[in-house]
Amino acid sequence: MSAILLIDDEEKLRTLMARIISLEGFDVIQANDAKTARKKMAQQEIDIVICDIKLPDTNGIELSKELKEKYPAIEIILLTAYGNIPDSVQAIKNGAFDYITKGDDNNKIIPLLYKAVEKVNLTKRLFQLERQVGKKYSFENIIGKSKSILQAIDLAKKVAQTDTTVLLLGETGTGKEVFAQAIHFASKRNTKSFVALNCSAFSKELLESELFGHKAGSFTGASKDKKGLFEEADNGTIFLDEIGEMASDLQAKLLRVLESGEFIKIGETTPTKVSVRVIAATNRDLEKEIEQGNFRSDLYYRLSAFTISLPALRERKQDIPLLANNFAQIFATKSNKRSIKLSKEYLLALENHAWKGNIRELKNVIERSILLSDNEELTIDNVPFEFQYTNTASQKSLSAFSLNSAEKLHIQKVLNYTQGNKAEAARLLEIGIATLYRKIEEYKIQ
Repeated sequence: MSAILLIDDEEKLRTLMARIISLEGFDVIQANDAKTARKKMAQQEIDIVICDIKLPDTNGIELSKELKEKYPAIEIILLTAYGNIPDSVQAIKNGAFDYITKGDDNNKIIPLLYKAVEKVNLTKRLFQLERQVGKKYSFENIIGKSKSILQAIDLAKKVAQTDTTVLLLGETGTGKEVFAQAIHFASKRNTKSFVALNCSAFSKELLESELFGHKAGSFTGASKDKKGLFEEADNGTIFLDEIGEMASDLQAKLLRVLESGEFIKIGETTPTKVSVRVIAATNRDLEKEIEQGNFRSDLYYRLSAFTISLPALRERKQDIPLLANNFAQIFATKSNKRSIKLSKEYLLALENHAWKGNIRELKNVIERSILLSDNEELTIDNVPFEFQYTNTASQKSLSAFSLNSAEKLHIQKVLNYTQGNKAEAARLLEIGIATLYRKIEEYKIQ
């Protein structure tokens, strides 16, 4: 049931209108002035306000503006005594849904209310979706307790409150876009667009068009005008991943946007002005790229006003169990499986891996493990075969089909399971401790 606040100092007219509205099943709350209306608004959730323009203690148009700013989800219908056009126009400018003439338009109020209710419900759903999106991309959803990741999060939280350009450094798969999204949704631009672009995914010509847009006919295939991503991200944030791959002439155009907030579309001569926050990312050493003449030093200094280095997964091994368990529950749900447990030996195998692909690689390994497993617990048998070998030169000399290779692999599994406890490993293998030491030396197991 939608709640309607009816504000009018004419008691008879207010009572009549309240009766008409309540017969439609609406909950009607009455107020005879602005002071009472403000109290009613604070006491309960109101969906629609019907307000007279002439009130004893204020102007209804000004009150509607005040209420709309404080309660953006509500809709306001104003009552005018004589259908005053200037007042009505100003009311709409202030955010009023519509206006009707007092006494003469009672038959119009119910259809108008239903339209207003539809808009209120849509606005509430949009607000709910915005909250869900903001929560999804918040810093709280970045998983990890290691010192290095907590330091990166702390820096990102601080810079999020500003409009400062941010440069995210880190290997592929360390979560640079996740950090960029978190910075955007923690900023004052969070209600505007977040636009992401991988600079390595386009040729120089296409990248310029994607970033800055073009005019119809400016080049072959440009059949119509196109907005660039900087224009799409106006008043929001643009994330430029793999910025080190950008061609030098485009770097100059990007520098102009950063310094002046202006760019020129392909085929145009007049500049387009925007207000966009830039977050860039790279896995390259940009200082080396500058030395080699591949990257502009002036652009680098402009981009690196605030730099955050994201640690590789091998540098934050204590976070691997947290990440692995999180991904396991996500993929178990997607695969319609019960909650998945990760065995001690499975987690040890993950922790001992080099993770050249970082978090992205870990995510893919967990997904594959769950898809191929028929059990509720992932064991050492569920990790990829190459995970079950240590990176020693001697292993490469063993054939994957030889008995020695199988024996070495089994001993390594057991040592992983016992966390290097050789006495316990020998007991589980049912061999003497001296035999175990001999085989460790023979196979050069570390």
